[in-house]
This record gives sequence, C-alpha cells and structure tokens, in this order.
Amino acid sequence: MRPKLNYNRQLRSLSIVIPAYNEIRRLPLTLDRILEWLQGQQLEFCEVLVVDDGSRDGTAAMVEKRAKEQSLLRLLRNPGNRGKGYAVRSGMLAAKGEWVLFTDADLSTPIEEVATLHLRAVEGGAGIAIGSRALDPGTVEVHQSGFREWSGRFFNLVMRLVTGLPFRDTQCGFKLYAARAAREVFTRQRLDGFSFDVEDLFIARKLGIAAVEVPVRWRNVEGTKVSAWNGLRSFWDLVRIRSMGARGLYGKPVA
Repeated sequence: MRPKLNYNRQLRSLSIVIPAYNEIRRLPLTLDRILEWLQGQQLEFCEVLVVDDGSRDGTAAMVEKRAKEQSLLRLLRNPGNRGKGYAVRSGMLAAKGEWVLFTDADLSTPIEEVATLHLRAVEGGAGIAIGSRALDPGTVEVHQSGFREWSGRFFNLVMRLVTGLPFRDTQCGFKLYAARAAREVFTRQRLDGFSFDVEDLFIARKLGIAAVEVPVRWRNVEGTKVSAWNGLRSFWDLVRIRSMGARGLYGKPVA
C-alpha cells in the first residue's frame, strides 16, 4: 500500500484555476468573491488563473483589464474553443501554488469550502480532495432540475461500473490537488471535454495517488454549458477511459 503523504496542516500556498467560456455575465461576481476571500487569508502565495476557452463575448478582455489592476489575477488563452478539460489542464499545469483548486466560473460551491477540502486531504494523506454533492444531500442549497439530477445519478452509477472508481459525485466542479499530484495527473490527461474529471481520478488511482471525496455546500446557478450531446458523449468517454487504462496509455505523460 502506498504510504500516506505528509502535508502541512495550514494552507499556505494556493492557486485557483477557473475555466471560462462566454462567462461575461457570471465571472465578474465570481472574481469579486474569490479575490475578496483571498485578501482575507494569511497565505504566503496566491493567484487566480482564468483560462479563456475561446470566448466570443468579451470574457477575455474583461479579465485582461482586471488583471492590470489586480496582481493576483492572470489570464491564459486557449487556441480557440478546445473544451473544459483542455482549459482545466492548461490552468492546472501553469499554476504555481503548492495546492491548486479548480472551480467553475459560476462558483456554485462557495470558495470558503477550499479550506474543508484542504483539511480533509491533509488528514487523509491524500493528494486530491474532490467536492461532492452526493455524500450529504443536505448541503445542496439550490437543486438542479429533476431531470438533470436523475441523469447525474445515472451517469455516476454507470461511471462506477465501468471504471471501478468509488466516488459518488465526480462532476462537481470544485476539486483541490496538491501541486505534485496535479503535475502527475494532468500531464497524462487525454480527454478535452466534460469527462476529464473521471479520467483524472482514474489516472490518479492508476498512479497510486489517494483522493478523498468531501461533502461541500452547493447551489445551482443557471447557465450550464453541458448540452444533451455532451452528456451522451460522456458515457462513451467512460469506455474510452477504461480502454486507455487497459492499454497502458496513462503510464507516461503526454503533455
């Protein structure tokens, strides 16, 4: 069994990665909340990286302008619209903090919950802590539609059957990685779409990197970018992940 890793119990160094595609309406308030929270923390290092995934609504220009006024903020640009997985991977590999959080642009999970993820990771000697809406349904303050909640539970059931992963909620967009775990995992990620969360956790298990699932507060915010086609494609991606793992394709970095 892989020995537990020893991490400092105090969060001292943090990067926050936000993938963004046409988020001009939701992102400004999210940045306000995150930057305000960071300024109240006693961190030795912190930064916020917004990864623009080819937005056409002025998202990149807004972030670029704010970055000139706020030294903690950085803008990364993808070469066109490459997908959420591509955007997250770019940000995670560019981050400089000892711990790296990626969060959705709508900030459905309050930024304060990163402290809970960090504590649980340290206590468990884990390199990854993932936010979960399924472990404690009482933490969901505003629900999705009944159809989306049902389809999410069905996807998770199929995910566990196909990949063997034990997690109840892989799709909550609030995950914390130790920098060394992020480097090992994201350099091996191959999927650019919405199934990247599952792939990264699958890779982590292959590498022996421990991951803990942690209940977090969550509030649905309208404006999802996940289409019906993307949802259906995610099921096929599960088969691809299992196949790539069986063929040993996750053994060496590709990025």
